[in-house]
Amino acid sequence: MSLADTTRYDVVIVGGGHNALVAAAYLARAGRSVVVLERLDAVGGAAVSERPWRGVDARVSRYSYLVSLLPPRIVADLGLRIDLRRRRYSSYTPDPADPSRGVLIDTRDAAATEDSFTRTFGDADEAARYRAFNERLAKLARAVFPTMTEPLPTADELRERVGDDELWTALTERPLGDLLRSSLETDLVRGVALTDGLIGTFAASDDPSLAQNRCFLYHVVGGDWNVPVGGMGAVTAELERAAREAGAEILTGVEVISVTPDGEVHGVTDRPVSFRGALVLSGVGPAVLADLLTAGGTSVAAPPEPEGSQIKVNMLLSRLPRLKDAAVSAEAAFSGTLHVNESLTQLDSAFIAATGGMLPDPLPIEVYCHSLTDPSILGPELRESGAQTLTLFGLHVPHRLIADEDPVAAGARLLAAAQHSLESVLDEPLRDCIMRTPEGTLCIEAKTTSDLERALNLTGGDIFHGGLSWPWSEGRATRPAARWGVETAHARILLCGSGARRGGAVSGIGGQNAAMAALEILGE
Repeated sequence: MSLADTTRYDVVIVGGGHNALVAAAYLARAGRSVVVLERLDAVGGAAVSERPWRGVDARVSRYSYLVSLLPPRIVADLGLRIDLRRRRYSSYTPDPADPSRGVLIDTRDAAATEDSFTRTFGDADEAARYRAFNERLAKLARAVFPTMTEPLPTADELRERVGDDELWTALTERPLGDLLRSSLETDLVRGVALTDGLIGTFAASDDPSLAQNRCFLYHVVGGDWNVPVGGMGAVTAELERAAREAGAEILTGVEVISVTPDGEVHGVTDRPVSFRGALVLSGVGPAVLADLLTAGGTSVAAPPEPEGSQIKVNMLLSRLPRLKDAAVSAEAAFSGTLHVNESLTQLDSAFIAATGGMLPDPLPIEVYCHSLTDPSILGPELRESGAQTLTLFGLHVPHRLIADEDPVAAGARLLAAAQHSLESVLDEPLRDCIMRTPEGTLCIEAKTTSDLERALNLTGGDIFHGGLSWPWSEGRATRPAARWGVETAHARILLCGSGARRGGAVSGIGGQNAAMAALEILGE
């Protein structure tokens, strides 16, 4: 194909995930010509809702499932009509040594929360420590969060803005385990806090890499995990609407096969297609971008190999299962995050087992019910019958454990481990509550790192496209791409996805920052 056959734009965006749609909407609203190229038949990437069971009227958030870190600024700027609902119960955590008792965090009833601590530990002192710990972190979040949609601050600027040098040092220079042990006294509650550092991250509490600290910081900054009404697909639909109405062109079914540093993007549909942009924004992971540049004839240094470390299980139940803890209703336990086998000791033991090539037993998991907060994802008959969805997220299953295994066998093995872990806190077999399709198959599915790699082109099943970075720069950056944390080794190629410096989660931050950098560059 000659250059004469190439379609030209100000910006070509490779990949159609939620960040790409955010970037496209901002750029098009600014009057720039922009095209989004998506390999699949629909946009959204991991932020989609689908009906996984034939003949069953339930739309589940199949991959990503909750919204955090999405700035109100982006919602307002793009005129997004989305409904994000806070869950009343933050979490419920049964005691692994005695699942007939546990800690229930009720955001609307401090007294009830203290009572659950007393019932579990004999007094409410740990409740006071946990509350003080979260209040301290909240001050940090209020200082950091507004900077996420601004040019990168320096570390010194952000440290001063936080105004708590002791906390800053604990989070940025020492392993997270130190902070948890000095702030909290019980292994169980330390584990509840630690899980925020392990979502999609394979690390121990005392990991010297501080990968767990970076993940923890993003979760702290993001605040509450909110339930999107209509599922994750509703968020994507709004982003797509905003981008199209602003004038962005969105092409699905286009598989990009190569990119060049001067802005040429080649792909295939039912025929070869070619695009040229003054800038290219990459919504795919850095590892995928490196492959595309290599295919375009550019010699690139291979980035670190990404590795996811999670399993996600989607279920449809005829009813919520009974808990061993008779003092806590299933509705309260499952509407927030149900932590199972996630004490700090259990989490670190699971990490050691997985590092040694073994599947953790018990598998640390967390579970929640979307349909309790948002019944709209179920059809009328299912709602009337009392059916509920259940989402399970398992930790410390690095891709290396299943990379060479048959995907179906791997999924079955991890699913069995996840089910076994959940049943340790249930008063009945989970299978008795799982609905069946009209054909008789169970309404349950597992999504492993191999599934994410195959379905979504996430290398190693890594939901963050690689390790998370600190949301600041070490020195004062001058170039727009560096100032916004979206630079690559090539001046005309910017990162706009989770691989950007402040990427990760369904936040739109990577897309917004890439658009701001692109507008500065195009205006030069």
